[in-house]
Amino acid sequence: MEPNGPVSSPQDGVAGPRWSVGSGSGLHYGSFVNSLSSLTPNAVENPAISPRRAHIAIAVLCYINLLNYMERYTIAGVLSNIQAFFDISDSTAGLLQTVFICSFLLLAPLFGYLGDRYNRKYIMIGGLSVWLLTSAGSSFVSSSQFWLLVVLRALVGIGEASYSTVAPTIIGDLFTGGKRSIMICIFYVFIPVGSGLGYIAGAGSAALTGDWHWALRITPIMGVVGLILMIFLCPNPPRGAAETRGEGVTGHSSYKEDVKYLLKNKSYVLSSLGVTALAFLTGALAFWLPTFLSRAHVTQGLRPPCIQEPCDSTDSYIFGAVTVATGILGGSLGTFLSRQFRDKMPNADPLICAVGMLGSVPCLFITIFVASASIPATYVFIFFGELLLSLNWAVLADILLYVVIPTRRATAEALQISVGHLLGDAGSPYLLGVISDAIRTSKPDTYDWSFHSLKYSLLVCPFVGIVGGVFFLITAFYITEDRKAVQQLLGDSPQPQQDPAPESSVELSNKAKD
Repeated sequence: MEPNGPVSSPQDGVAGPRWSVGSGSGLHYGSFVNSLSSLTPNAVENPAISPRRAHIAIAVLCYINLLNYMERYTIAGVLSNIQAFFDISDSTAGLLQTVFICSFLLLAPLFGYLGDRYNRKYIMIGGLSVWLLTSAGSSFVSSSQFWLLVVLRALVGIGEASYSTVAPTIIGDLFTGGKRSIMICIFYVFIPVGSGLGYIAGAGSAALTGDWHWALRITPIMGVVGLILMIFLCPNPPRGAAETRGEGVTGHSSYKEDVKYLLKNKSYVLSSLGVTALAFLTGALAFWLPTFLSRAHVTQGLRPPCIQEPCDSTDSYIFGAVTVATGILGGSLGTFLSRQFRDKMPNADPLICAVGMLGSVPCLFITIFVASASIPATYVFIFFGELLLSLNWAVLADILLYVVIPTRRATAEALQISVGHLLGDAGSPYLLGVISDAIRTSKPDTYDWSFHSLKYSLLVCPFVGIVGGVFFLITAFYITEDRKAVQQLLGDSPQPQQDPAPESSVELSNKAKD
């Protein structure tokens, strides 16, 4: 397998090998980008950024990732209060999350395109600034302006789209080998940790102040600190610096060529479908489970129904704590299993993801049906279900980082985010709300029936989990070949050809073309 065109390293001072990739090269590429732990395990690291500065940058990126997911789920933590304040139905409440995710997924391809071509630090700073303003603004909406809250939630997606597509690619350019896998794990563990703290911070703020609006002001206040830290402490390393020992890689390709490159790769497409199922599942559960548990308490006669705010937020606290614990344990366990089995079994990563998805299915079924009888038992199965789902996050990010070349990583992240959210959690909270409302109208509306209508709508989730597990199992058949394609492209020394590639190219460079 040979890249098109001549290859040369600028440090040689003479015409030597120069890596070029054309859309007509005939290469069969992999799907996502990985830690070079699997591509160049014996490579000597010579990073363009000092280790101390790189570790500081990771701390800043993790802090902002924590805030992103805290902000995303503070609304879920006070959802009962919001429904009482605006007097809205389940389907209308689910719309709040849907418009945010829709904005997020529609803008991700734009930021993916920019992230592969321009200064990534400036892109994140601009997006984070918009996020701070719109998130803080949503906390001042009055009861007659629900439409304004919907608009502001959509605008919050701008900041998260810019960050989520770019930040993982910076981590990939700061570290290589096993250290990159660990850093990716730490970064992605903050997804469930931030989500869990979002429930806790939202419910806690509402309880302390007696006003749910304060739940939406906590993360913007903390976000100002993150913005300052990013401006002064976050670098913009050369693309591919980890793989090329600090030299970096530059690319010359159109967006169309980038997309064609990604679609050639079966494991990328299949794993993205698996990510879509995971996003559908986690988005629906994260948004509705606290409310479902609250209604279960009412059905069992353990708590009076919430007629006006403030509502009892105990379930948000507990569910948030469970999400934090399972996120840390599941993310760490997934990375540990990946590092233990990857060398012995090259397709171990998608198999781990399949086990996580399929293993969560019986836990979800039991959670849904045992809630009307025992709240403690429900939390036990929620714990195991979320633990199994959390195996996937860091492993999936590592898969992406070892099957895509450095100059197309942001585009790969963006397209996966767009597809995953478009068909996943963009619609799942709203869809479950619509199903719940439709079932509720079939009988006279009572508090007990509102619990059962939501319970039946949640049955969609286990079936989606089965579908996602199947996609990961199929991915296991292709991922070894896709990883080797990237390894050969970045690690081998191809024979020079007479004519340069007429289309896109990827070459070593001492400078990032930002």
